[in-house]
Amino acid sequence: MTRSMTAFARYEEQTDLGTLSWELRSVNHRYLEIGFRLDESFRPLEMAMRKFISDTLGRGKIEVALRYKAPEQQQESLEVNQALAERVISRYQQLATLSDNAAPLDLMEVMQWPGVIETPSLDQEALSEQVMASLQKALIDLVDTREREGAALQKMIEQRCQQIHQIAEQVRERMPEILQNHRQKLQERVQELAVNLEPERLEQEMVLLAQKSDVAEELDRLQNHVREVELVLQREEPIGRRLDFLMQELNREANTLGSKSIDTETTRFSVDLKVLIEQMREQIQNIE
Repeated sequence: MTRSMTAFARYEEQTDLGTLSWELRSVNHRYLEIGFRLDESFRPLEMAMRKFISDTLGRGKIEVALRYKAPEQQQESLEVNQALAERVISRYQQLATLSDNAAPLDLMEVMQWPGVIETPSLDQEALSEQVMASLQKALIDLVDTREREGAALQKMIEQRCQQIHQIAEQVRERMPEILQNHRQKLQERVQELAVNLEPERLEQEMVLLAQKSDVAEELDRLQNHVREVELVLQREEPIGRRLDFLMQELNREANTLGSKSIDTETTRFSVDLKVLIEQMREQIQNIE
């Protein structure tokens, strides 16, 4: 299954322990790189999250963001630890007697003192389980998106492969005609120059020309590489690097075809091939 590395997924789940909202973004990258934006209370889960994602995805730069909203009953609860608040106020008043310029006591600052405002404790273990379960669902959405995008990329690449096959066959079919045309031009040139060229010598020149302009091997390798691309697209594992290598090989054969060209149409075929290969190469940069 061909997967794109460019995708986005948003998943939200409401539970008794609060609302979990995930955003996962994926872009192309040479390796797998994962970055997290989490509430500090969920930092202990980061290693487990990282392993879970790396077991699912092979390549790409992944940005993972989690927003957590506590249950309403917890947010509305403002139980005051009166004994602690009294101790904080008492210590402040003791310190205030040591200074003539002591600022008035700010009760909001007292409320912000750790432990003065008590909230109902949550089952942290149960919350952690829900976080990991919801991450799995968000990751499924991301993978689905990557696969849909990958299917579109695969279709485009397969179309380009068919066009390359067609060009290669056109070049094969035209080679005898190209050589015959070149023979005729050479004979006409000899006649124009009034040069007495032996038929055997003319045949030798044509044989040498045919050898230099023979692109059968290049066309064979070109089509073999294209068939390999088509096979690789059917694999289940990440295929981006393999396809990128095959694009280099295809481009090499297209360049050789152009360098051996002895007529304008073959040169144009070579340019068309390089355009198709470059179109595939650009899209392959996004394939996992």
